[in-house]
Amino acid sequence: MTIKRNIIEIDQKRCNGCGACVSACAEGAIAIVDGKAQVISDIYCDGLGNCIGQCPQDALRIVIRETDPFDEAAAVTHMKGHNPRSIDHPAHHQCPSEAARQLEPKAASGGAQGAESSALSTWPVQLRLVPPHAPFLKGADLLIASDCTAFAYAGLHSNFLKGRVALMGCPKFDDRSMYVDKFAAIFTQNDIKSLTVVAMEVPCCQGMPLIVKAGLKAAGKSVSMETVVISVEGDIVERRQE
Repeated sequence: MTIKRNIIEIDQKRCNGCGACVSACAEGAIAIVDGKAQVISDIYCDGLGNCIGQCPQDALRIVIRETDPFDEAAAVTHMKGHNPRSIDHPAHHQCPSEAARQLEPKAASGGAQGAESSALSTWPVQLRLVPPHAPFLKGADLLIASDCTAFAYAGLHSNFLKGRVALMGCPKFDDRSMYVDKFAAIFTQNDIKSLTVVAMEVPCCQGMPLIVKAGLKAAGKSVSMETVVISVEGDIVERRQE
């Protein structure tokens, strides 16, 4: 029996097949078919719209129409038995930057004396690309770093990244509301243990801890959070528990 409910609608003219919505859909309701995103079955779509904020083309929206009810059990079975990212030509349409994966520890390379090894343990790191249901987010200690901190602070890997999952973004040039929605989805779907937010001292960068707090509020979560402020000279000028 069909019912009238919220469902995702995708504008095929706007869609460029980037696959960002596919990564954001925890139920696997969306796939790339012949170069375009499509809802492959209405029963997999819960209509909540976590995918909408990820679309750079503004091709997704929530509509109300008559359709089959959302079937959570079917969606779970679907996700366990099938990778819904792409149909027909998966390798061609999937951007390698969006494939969530964990990395093995790697020793320093290049032959430089005193060179540090990379502490990066997961990929991707750009907040826009990390799906809220990525397995490495479960029970994670998160390092949320503004883009410029990796260049300004030489000890980011050794002092902050070890043992943490990295997420990076720019609070000035990126979409703040999208960031809030993404953090809210991450905090809702994962039992995050702790948050370390590293931001530059410049005023525009101080928006990052505020965005993270807004995401926590939207998710109705309370997580231990430390904010670290880095100067343009590469020094730690402030550390505070929030």
